Amino acid sequence: MLAPERRSRADLVVAAGIAIAVVVALTVVWFRSDARGTTSVTAAEPPPALTTALTVPETLSPIWDSASSATTAPLVVGGAVVTADGGDVVGRDRMSGTELWRYERDLDLCDVTASWEKVVAVYRDDRGCSQVTELDGGTGERLAQRSSDADSEVTLKADGTYVASLGDRRLELWRSDLVRTVEYGRVDAPVNPKKQPRSGCTLIDAGSSSSRLSVLERCPGEVADRLTVMNPSPKDNQEPEEYGSSVLAGVDAGVEGARILGVSGETTAVYLPAGTSYGPRIGLFDGTGNAVSEYALSQQVGPDPVTSTSSSVVTWWTGADVVSLGASDLAPRWIFPGALGPGAVMAGNLLVPVESGIAVLDLSTGALLRTIPVTRDAAAGPIITTVAGDVVLEQRGDEVVALR
Repeated sequence: MLAPERRSRADLVVAAGIAIAVVVALTVVWFRSDARGTTSVTAAEPPPALTTALTVPETLSPIWDSASSATTAPLVVGGAVVTADGGDVVGRDRMSGTELWRYERDLDLCDVTASWEKVVAVYRDDRGCSQVTELDGGTGERLAQRSSDADSEVTLKADGTYVASLGDRRLELWRSDLVRTVEYGRVDAPVNPKKQPRSGCTLIDAGSSSSRLSVLERCPGEVADRLTVMNPSPKDNQEPEEYGSSVLAGVDAGVEGARILGVSGETTAVYLPAGTSYGPRIGLFDGTGNAVSEYALSQQVGPDPVTSTSSSVVTWWTGADVVSLGASDLAPRWIFPGALGPGAVMAGNLLVPVESGIAVLDLSTGALLRTIPVTRDAAAGPIITTVAGDVVLEQRGDEVVALR
């Protein structure tokens, strides 16, 4: 019988060295990984589906509140109310505010939005607002993720089909699996820089529908802002497919403040600021970016207007008034003065925040039906409203307040 092989002291030293090297390597990978700075606590099951309110309540009182500095509007996704603050995204019970699920990272949030019954959260790293995570709205389960070069500040805009990530130099459009369909402006890998139609432009605003992506940009050497209308899903996501692009006519050189109010089908509505020989207007543009019609406004718009979109109406808060636009044609319908935000639809009416509470408006005419008293610590806008069944939610600065 052969004697068993004996390991020498040198063999043992080598084996120990290899084991230590593996442990060190795994430790380094762990400390550098995204997983190390991430906590995910999911719900066992999603909350019950929301039941649409059939009437507007006679009274409303606060039932809970939560810090939510990373959102600009209350988010209702998968039956949960979603708040976001610091690096935390939290799904809450709409009635009590109790945590249902939590996703947190040791990175700062850039913006959070809701689309496709999912939450889309963007975190900032050394490449900008580049770390994107998609969460199930009801349970908080992690779904798709992506990472790419991005500006250091971005705004997320959802249209129901796509989500746009808009910075001042770069825009990306994502579909529901977070696959990028459009890259516009500054590119992360300029192998073929000629794929982008212009360079050095500042991106001002963007809006999209299932068939159009519209971008307002300010380009060097041009007298006014430019409206560019594109295919939201071109053959090559790195090569934009333009339907039309032109400098806004009738806008004085150097005048700023133009904004995209909405994109519906192939129509884009744009706020056109006042100049030396004309007042403020709403301009409608067709699918190739050509002007179709204009509607005069009685007064100039404030610096931070807000638009809210539902299936039945688009409402635009000018800083003082609410302007109602048709959901399909984006033509102005009526104006309601003295508002603090764009409002939200509930039981066939529009709930608009005002200094004394919440004004209940006839959705088709803008007529004031009644006012629900609500006391707020600060009455300055914008106050952004969302409805979750029979609960009314208000984003007041960096806080979400639930009313019932």
